[in-house]
Amino acid sequence: MLKFTQEHEWLKLEGDVATVGITTYAVEQLGDLVFVELPEVGATFSKNDDAATVESVKAASEVYCPLDGEIVEVNPAIVADPSLVNSDPQGAGWFFKLKLKNLGDVDGLLDEAAYKELTA
Repeated sequence: MLKFTQEHEWLKLEGDVATVGITTYAVEQLGDLVFVELPEVGATFSKNDDAATVESVKAASEVYCPLDGEIVEVNPAIVADPSLVNSDPQGAGWFFKLKLKNLGDVDGLLDEAAYKELTA
């Protein structure tokens, strides 16, 4: 099940762990990524905290933590090759996995239809 934030992050839920990345729309707005900085495994964040940073040929931008939780895994492949985010933002270009503090918070996020409406 995919959920989305108004800040253009996507989440794919597996139990109480969410894989998080930035949406195709966000990648299109940013342009070609040249740098990605990820959080440390074990770091805890609150909703909307700055969790990662991306830099493109156009701009630098923060990737926000979509919900409260703890980082349990990061994707080193996108640090080594930021273009993975451009080529497959909602697949191989994922950023981190977040163990959610409260699974019920997911209900407050956008579903795919609402996100498409937001970006139309």
